[in-house]
Amino acid sequence: MSKLPKIKVVIIGGGYAGLRTIEKLSKNSHLEILLLDKNPYHYMQTDVYDLIANEKDFAAVSVDLYTLCMGFENVTFLKQEVKDIDFEKQKVITNTQRIAYDYVVIAVGARTKFAHNVEGLREYAHGIKALHRAMYFKQKFEMSLFKKVDEDGTVCTPLSIVVAGAGLSGVEIAAQMASFAKNFYKKNHFICRKLNIVLVNSAEHILHGMEKPLVLKSTRRLEKLGVVIKNNVKVTALSKAYVTLSSSEQIPMDFMIFAGGIEPNGLIYKLDLPKNERGFLQTNEYLQSTLHKNAFAVGDAITIYDTKGKILAPTADISEQMGELCAKNILAMIEEKELHKHTIRSRGVLIALGKGYASARVFGVYFHGYFAYVAKKIIEKLYFKNLDAISKSGCRKIFNND
Repeated sequence: MSKLPKIKVVIIGGGYAGLRTIEKLSKNSHLEILLLDKNPYHYMQTDVYDLIANEKDFAAVSVDLYTLCMGFENVTFLKQEVKDIDFEKQKVITNTQRIAYDYVVIAVGARTKFAHNVEGLREYAHGIKALHRAMYFKQKFEMSLFKKVDEDGTVCTPLSIVVAGAGLSGVEIAAQMASFAKNFYKKNHFICRKLNIVLVNSAEHILHGMEKPLVLKSTRRLEKLGVVIKNNVKVTALSKAYVTLSSSEQIPMDFMIFAGGIEPNGLIYKLDLPKNERGFLQTNEYLQSTLHKNAFAVGDAITIYDTKGKILAPTADISEQMGELCAKNILAMIEEKELHKHTIRSRGVLIALGKGYASARVFGVYFHGYFAYVAKKIIEKLYFKNLDAISKSGCRKIFNND
């Protein structure tokens, strides 16, 4: 008796949502799962601030997708960039082949949105949504600190950093850099300790849309670290040495981090699917494309709303919940069962605000300081430990086969 053909699920993107979808689907042996990504690693963006501050190295913020997928029984990874999807013929088109699927999951994430109307933004600003950008910035930051130390005893000009965007990413970056520099200078007893960090915010206060306790604690922490917050202004132009604000003020800068927003990944623009006014994919309450029921979209590729119609922030927590629901609904479709509507909500927010300090809300409870910092570290460690265990299993398979 011949075996029934396996149902093929293609997942595009190895971020938080894509990996959680794989983890849930991989427990079903009748599925053949293929992960496609142009990068051979999973990048843990929630840990990037520790990378910049030298609290973690490259290996601690990334997981190899080859070994990770080998750790499952029915998952294969291909390092290929997806160029398009033929939804009628059910084929994913990469730069080398056309791959058939029964179900496809679009989990390509988002990228930093460099506004075209801001002169010099692309030339002189740095983003950290991609790992290679974060690594480049880390090196530039360290070299800038070294140059200031090298000046020690002769002339001591301040290192000036501008962070544009005071959402979660911008606040964490500013706090972590200020904290790192403060400890760096203190630990090494350098005379030259001048560091200017300016956080440019277009809203009335930082962390727009977040609860008041988080905003107040984060603001006070940034001020204590010496970060200058400029509210109700935007960056209008950049040059090699200056940032110009909408208030006409010019701020000296050695470099600038741009965290002023995100836009869809390049693939999203190419797909013949309905999109919202911001260019992100539209889905129904089951996370399916509104045109093709066997095509799902999760993570930062879509805009998702809570039960009150408020946009849910694109966090790892939200992405993982989407991945779980996506896997559940794919299995429900296969088994011809009723699909599950999304009831996704934020289970918590943990804001890293420098070494030894964080601000948090977990299931409606607010807490701040060292305890919140420890809680954030525990969650990050548990996430990495789970993926690391699967990767180790994959490694053993590879070497045993050799």
